Amino acid sequence: MIPMVDLKTQYHQLKDEIDAGLLAALENTAFVMGPNVQAFEKEAAEYLGVKHAIGVANGTEALHLALLAAGIGQGDEVITSAFTFIATAEAIRYVGAKPVFVDIDPRTFNITPATVEAAITPQTKAIMPVHLFGQPVDIAGIQAVAHKHGLKIVEDCAQSFGASVDGKQTGGFGLASGFSFFPSKNLGAYGDGGLVTTNDDDVAAKVKVLRNHGSEVRYYHDVIGYNSRLDELQAVILRVKLKRIAQFNEGRRRSAHLYSELLAGLVETPYEDGIGVHVYHQYTLLSDRRDAIQAALQNAQIACAVYYPVPLHQQKVFAADCQGVSLPVTEAVAARCLSLPIFPELAEEQVREVVGVIRSALGA
Repeated sequence: MIPMVDLKTQYHQLKDEIDAGLLAALENTAFVMGPNVQAFEKEAAEYLGVKHAIGVANGTEALHLALLAAGIGQGDEVITSAFTFIATAEAIRYVGAKPVFVDIDPRTFNITPATVEAAITPQTKAIMPVHLFGQPVDIAGIQAVAHKHGLKIVEDCAQSFGASVDGKQTGGFGLASGFSFFPSKNLGAYGDGGLVTTNDDDVAAKVKVLRNHGSEVRYYHDVIGYNSRLDELQAVILRVKLKRIAQFNEGRRRSAHLYSELLAGLVETPYEDGIGVHVYHQYTLLSDRRDAIQAALQNAQIACAVYYPVPLHQQKVFAADCQGVSLPVTEAVAARCLSLPIFPELAEEQVREVVGVIRSALGA
């Protein structure tokens, strides 16, 4: 059996350091906003090349609080992708704004400057580009559109920790950004966790207040806030893993490139534009025979998944916002996409086994 991600193998490789860190935190008993959270925030900010990194409860809350701190609210429109996890659009809805879904590039699966610009209205206040599957968006193009129209950028970096564009990490291009540490992510906790990054002092100050019940000084509350703090024990785990994130991402890229080499001519393999560094949170191919490949892999006890079978503009919850909305590229990609196992510890022989099953399914 080959899983989508092998968390147990990674844990056993890191077990001594993680266990020692957890035991030390338990002895210290500073369980909320303790020293490991503070240390992780500092270390993450240094790695990502940003001024502020603020730990929060999860990736959805990271986007939610980033939008609030950026001043996005009731009646505003935020342009984003329909080909993403629902948390992207949920966060927009949480602040009272409307998600405006635009089509994607057929190779990168990300929104484009052209699709964004065509959707701008007087109500548009922000763009939320998603660095989907670890592939950075055309951020220079998005920034140009934002600057031209006076819009804010809030990056969704839930799947792109360690991805970069021209040497600069995702999470440092917008006014604010949100990361997720869901266990399967490139940098994953052993539970929920998230991070807001920003180079803006005012945004950082607002997020810190919002995550902690609207309080800057204990028992004094200036605004209605939230209970959205990164857990101390998760911070211990994240600190151990952060030291190895470059190694982890290189392992993902190595397996992805082998997949692409072996699958060339059989399916449409993931695209790399040479500007951004893709960190392969998912390895996602396209094929008209997606269902046959999926069935063959499942029969061989090899995990695979369709991310995402129903784009957000076709979801019931957004029906009222999306009447008559047609996103042909998004819909075509959703009908043909399939994600294969990808994780840092994936062995070459496992990649070859997966490809062998796909070749057989396609009669190649």
